Amino acid sequence: MAKDAGYTAIISHRSGETEDATIADLAVGTAAGQIKTGSMSRSDRVAKYNQLIRIEEALGSKAPFNGLKEVKGQA
Repeated sequence: MAKDAGYTAIISHRSGETEDATIADLAVGTAAGQIKTGSMSRSDRVAKYNQLIRIEEALGSKAPFNGLKEVKGQA
């Protein structure tokens, strides 16, 4: 129902995270469209972005970046 109304999910981490990058796998696996993991100012956050890059490399053209199309009213 929410997706039909133009809404999307955002997968978000908690403060005090570890370098476990499972959140990146969840964001891609659920086709959430967005992930909130903070700026790349700490190694625990960089680990999550690195996992997203690895996933993109593994999926190749099957992993499109939708940009603002994922944000309601922005595209």
